Amino acid sequence: MERLFRREGDTKKRSLWDRIKDVAMMDVAVLARGGVDAGSLEKLEELLLEADFGVPTTLRLVAEVERRAERGQVKSQPEFLAALQEGIESALRAGNSEPTLRLAREGPTVVLVLGVNGAGKTTFIGKLSTALRRQGKSVLLGAADTFRAGAIDQLRLWASRADARFVGGHPGSDPASVAYEAVDAGVKQGTDVIIVDTAGRLHTSGGLMEELKKIDRVIRKRLPGAPHESLLVLDGTIGQNAISQARTFSAAVPVTGLVVTKLDGTAKGGVVVAVHEALDIPVKFLGTGESAADLRGFDPAAFSRELLEG
Repeated sequence: MERLFRREGDTKKRSLWDRIKDVAMMDVAVLARGGVDAGSLEKLEELLLEADFGVPTTLRLVAEVERRAERGQVKSQPEFLAALQEGIESALRAGNSEPTLRLAREGPTVVLVLGVNGAGKTTFIGKLSTALRRQGKSVLLGAADTFRAGAIDQLRLWASRADARFVGGHPGSDPASVAYEAVDAGVKQGTDVIIVDTAGRLHTSGGLMEELKKIDRVIRKRLPGAPHESLLVLDGTIGQNAISQARTFSAAVPVTGLVVTKLDGTAKGGVVVAVHEALDIPVKFLGTGESAADLRGFDPAAFSRELLEG
C-alpha cells in the first residue's frame, strides 16, 4: 500500500509513534507493573497537540489511554499504540463520517469545489475527474473561478488530460453564470458528473463568500437537489487554521465533505481528526502528491495507522 505520509528526501524523519515511545512512555517493565503514569500522559498530550490534533481531540484521546491503563489494558508498547490508533479511528467514524462520494440517483451528479488560494483545489479537481473517467463516467468541468485567467487555463488543461468536457467563461465574467452554464450543458448532454470550480477565495472576504452563495443558488435553480456534494479543500500544512476556514465556508454553503491535501509534506495530520470532530463533516479524500494518481478515498483505519507509524 502507498504510504500516506511520504517524506521525500528525508528517510531519517521519525514517526509520531517513535517520538511517543521516546518521551511519553516508560519501558515495558514499568508498563507491566502499573500502566501509564501522569508524567507520560502529559508528554503524550504535548505531542498530540504538536501534531495538530487540537485541544478537544487531544484531551479525549489522552483520557481514553488513561482509562485503558487504569483497567490494566495498556501494559505494553503494542497495547499503547493500539489504544491510540483505535481512539483516532473511532473519532473519525463518529457522527457524520460517510467517506464515499455521494452520487445522484438520477441524472447528473454535481460536485461544487470550494477552498482558499493555494489549497490545491484545481489540482484536486483534475485528480477527481481522472479517477471518475477511469471508472467509465463522463465528466464535465466548469471553470467558475473567473477571477484568474490562469485558473481557467489550468482547469481546461486538466479537462484535456482527463478527456472530460469543459465549460469556461472569460476572465472577469460572472462566476454564477458560468456555473449555471456548466450545469445546464451537463444536463443537456447527459453527463454523469459535473464538477464546478470556484474562486480560491479568502475565507475572510465577505464579498467573495456572498458570490459563493450565489453560485450555490443558481446551481440549485438549474438542477433541484444539486449540488450533491460541496467539497471543501483544505491545505493539511496550515494546522488549526483549517478549522476556522471550514467554519466560515460552512456558514456560507452547506459543506458535505472535506478534502485534505499536501499530507505528503507534513507529519501534522492530526488536523484531519480535529476538523472532522469540530464540524461533524466527513473526510472524503486525501491528496498526497501532484500526479493524477495521488488521490486516495478516505479510510479511517488506514489513516489512523499511518498517521502514527508514518
